[in-house]
Amino acid sequence: MKKLFLYLTFLGFCLSASAHELSGTVVDENNIPIDGVGVYNKTTNGHTYTNISGYFELDDISVGDLIIFNSLGFKTQEITVTENELDATLKITMLESAVSLDQVVLVSKVNALSQFVNVDVKANPVKSSQEILRKVPGLIIGQHAGGGKAEQIFLRGFDIDHGTDITIDVDGLPVNMVSHAHGQGYADMHFIIPETIDNIDFGKGSYYASKGNFNTAGYVDLKTKRKISNSTLSLEAGMFNTIRSVGMFKVAEGEKSNAYIASELVLSDGAFESPQNFNRLNLMGRYTFNNREDQDFSITLSHFQSKWDASGQVPQRAIDQGLISRFGAIDDTEGGTTGRSNFLVNHVRQLDEHSSVTSKAYISKYDFELFSNFTFFLEDPINADQIRQKEDRTIIGAETKYMHSIHVGDHDSQLSYETGLGFRYDDVNEVQLSRTKNRQELLERLAYGNIDELNVYGFFDLTYKKNQWTLNSGLRLDYFKFDYVNLLTETYDNQSENKIFVGPKLNAIYAASDKLQLFAKTGVGYHSNDTRVVVANSGEDILPAAYSADLGAIIKPTTKLVLNAALWSLFLEQEFVYVGDAAIVEPSGKSRRVGADFGFRYQVTDWMYTNADINYTLARSTEEPEGQDFIPLAPDLTSSGGLSFTDVGNFTGGISYRFIKDRPANEDNSIIAEGYFITDLNLNYNWKKWTFGIIVENLFDSEWNETQFATESRLLNEPNAFEEIHFTPGTPFYLRGKIVVSF
Repeated sequence: MKKLFLYLTFLGFCLSASAHELSGTVVDENNIPIDGVGVYNKTTNGHTYTNISGYFELDDISVGDLIIFNSLGFKTQEITVTENELDATLKITMLESAVSLDQVVLVSKVNALSQFVNVDVKANPVKSSQEILRKVPGLIIGQHAGGGKAEQIFLRGFDIDHGTDITIDVDGLPVNMVSHAHGQGYADMHFIIPETIDNIDFGKGSYYASKGNFNTAGYVDLKTKRKISNSTLSLEAGMFNTIRSVGMFKVAEGEKSNAYIASELVLSDGAFESPQNFNRLNLMGRYTFNNREDQDFSITLSHFQSKWDASGQVPQRAIDQGLISRFGAIDDTEGGTTGRSNFLVNHVRQLDEHSSVTSKAYISKYDFELFSNFTFFLEDPINADQIRQKEDRTIIGAETKYMHSIHVGDHDSQLSYETGLGFRYDDVNEVQLSRTKNRQELLERLAYGNIDELNVYGFFDLTYKKNQWTLNSGLRLDYFKFDYVNLLTETYDNQSENKIFVGPKLNAIYAASDKLQLFAKTGVGYHSNDTRVVVANSGEDILPAAYSADLGAIIKPTTKLVLNAALWSLFLEQEFVYVGDAAIVEPSGKSRRVGADFGFRYQVTDWMYTNADINYTLARSTEEPEGQDFIPLAPDLTSSGGLSFTDVGNFTGGISYRFIKDRPANEDNSIIAEGYFITDLNLNYNWKKWTFGIIVENLFDSEWNETQFATESRLLNEPNAFEEIHFTPGTPFYLRGKIVVSF
């Protein structure tokens, strides 16, 4: 018995002695700590990230382990652990380097693919606000109202309209608009200056406890630059009377703080016979402070305003009959104005090596006015069918989350959790739909009222890592208070409803090796319906749930090649949709989508990078008979990709494509929305502090329809209405020149 006791004591001592921590700080060449550097144990597959002070702590370390330090834009560092390093505090210096795929290590994260897609962003930066979302694999967008209206979004077999089934944030500021005058989830991203974008974090499906409203098909978080290395001025000029200027200026730069301002002005008439008279102004200011110990703080101010005229969607028969050309118009008095001003504060407090508190608060002032005519003379053969949608909105919100990690057992496993509380309040005044004539005369108000919508939420996310396994579970609770005052009634008419939604998540990741990751994801998400739907339907079926699951793999067979594949399914419950164009409520029924995603990213050489994604979806209504169960405009096959190069002499540039296959435009597939294949090109020459470039959209001048709808309409003097494809023509060959100077 005594011998057994001595043996167990000796074994326990050996186990505790062999389980060590590796800690230290990561800095750049100027000795400034770097936040978010990946620290990866290639021997055990353990990983962590540096905090705001550049500090890291990695568990389950043994002598001989190979540790990798990686971050985009820095040369990857490797060390082999020795006896001395187990007891010392390391200091790792990262050297700046051109962005390359080998700087990204495959780690066990629920949204692991996102870090590889950021190489796409760095290798071929975003050149326009329309291009921002196209960086997300499988996501297609289309513009159909003069460039000032939010783009139409397609993802995972969804016609998301302008954002109903995707959550979009910028630095923590929500983009989606609830109970919007034009459409639920309306996400206008034109207040973002493309040159300020630093990286994109995204995830498909509803597997993320910190993501709430509209997170059914997925989410996109954009991160803008915390600081800029140089001040720059750029000017673009090109076809269709297009001028674009951007200025980014360093205002202050200190040891622990910095500030910059950015501005953008865009003018264009577009390719249409009736000039769009489009203009957009963006202003942004950012101040950041990091004491390199335990505090990180930033303030962001931005303002955006835009106005435009639009030729609108045109019916195919008008072109076939020679009444108009592809770039002509039936009603060229469409168009609108919109603006948004934002104030955002972000703060991170590092409590200790294992705990932190992250907080944000924001306020936005938003206005919107849109004039459209989709049916021409169907409803009113005298005055035509023009409508006006308008609102004036204030958004206030805040969120705080606490993150903590602890060791389990003999430091061979780790448990971390994140819990958060937040709210968002939308005060929408005089939201309306009206019949108008020539954007001047008010004929009739169809809907007119005030909306107050409150969302209070809490979430808990737990991650357990042991050896090659990572298990992630989460739970989210959302409370909604909907309030609508109808201003069309003679007497006071106020209606209110409230609702609670509970969304569980469960994800498992198996790191078979440092080259292969297998994952299984499940979760329940939702999108809220318009407040006017909620009160009209007495609060029933107004937070439709989305049940989704993914099964797939990410493979990195070499440091320069990444492959990804996934099979997925998504079931969406009954929902009632408020049609902002008609002020009516329509049930859309249950639907099911199954699909497959494939992609690859390859660093061909140090100066050449290529990527491509292909996505297939089968989308059907589950409550309609076969042959009548197609979901209008749901894409079934899409693909995008490109080839980019840097530092070839003084040249940089790239070529990219996007493809969408023909798809049904109505429930019985009798009307087809035509697909397209479009190629874009950019080429730059760098000389000292100057850059000279060209940007070409639709390089091969393809004739394509950017957005398409099966719509019933009637032209002037037509005796009967017709239902057919109405479309906005895609941009023809579009050349712009660009000059940039840095100082």
